[in-house]
Amino acid sequence: MELDARAARSRALAPAHSGASVRRAARPPLPAPPDPPRLAFGPTVAHLDELIRDLDRLLDPGAFEDLGPNGLQVPAARPVERVLTAVTAQRAVSERAVEADAQLVLVHHGLFWDFHPVGLTPVLAERLRPLFKHDIALAAYHLPLDAHPAVGNNAQLAEALGCAGHLPFGDVGRGGRFPEPLPASDLFARVAEVCDREPLVFDAGPPEIRRIAIVSGGAASRLEQAVAEGYDAFLTGEPKENVMADAREAGIHFIAAGHYATETFGVRRLGDWLAARHGVEHVWFDVPNPV
Repeated sequence: MELDARAARSRALAPAHSGASVRRAARPPLPAPPDPPRLAFGPTVAHLDELIRDLDRLLDPGAFEDLGPNGLQVPAARPVERVLTAVTAQRAVSERAVEADAQLVLVHHGLFWDFHPVGLTPVLAERLRPLFKHDIALAAYHLPLDAHPAVGNNAQLAEALGCAGHLPFGDVGRGGRFPEPLPASDLFARVAEVCDREPLVFDAGPPEIRRIAIVSGGAASRLEQAVAEGYDAFLTGEPKENVMADAREAGIHFIAAGHYATETFGVRRLGDWLAARHGVEHVWFDVPNPV
């Protein structure tokens, strides 16, 4: 795990899951910016409420019925000069934010979930303690960050894999098409390279891939929809026991590249977006997870 504070405004990446559902968006999202320019004189300072307002405008969290709150979860009073991004809120992330002197932590998986006990548990208290002590804010965007057509996990994956275009798939996924038929073995190699891990592959589809359905995280249950819509391959994070037989009998490739590994893209791109829009410093913190 490496934190390079000098990579302040990290390069834009070329570049679920649960039973949560999505409502129709009330307004179109803001477009993602071009690659941010290098800062000549260091980062600037932004107000927290301004950053959260722009994030909410971009991701439109009110359009989603999720398993936990999206947006600002831990307020703070300090202006923001440095933003630390990570996939999942946990004590190591809170402590790293203190070490990096970050004023805002931005994550995909936040602190509060419907399936967690109600109240302040010892584990949650330890995650919150460094944030409260050092006046560090935390914001989280779950399904809104999966679904966004530009900065979202699934859109970023589609583009990183070389899709010529992608459209919505299911509630939060993207359905991509390749400019030319892609040998299945090449697709599997691309997934391994892009996600930086060897995926679990049930190689049961056609020898060449034209269309791929992508839903990051834990979305093995969406395989049936991918089959019904005629996709050649389905990419997600986690498998389920039944998908090997289901994929084999349906004639589709099933690829599980890791829940964590498929969900690093959106939050990193979001940090770059804030850096480009507000001039703050962006630091990425990697906490690899084999799941």
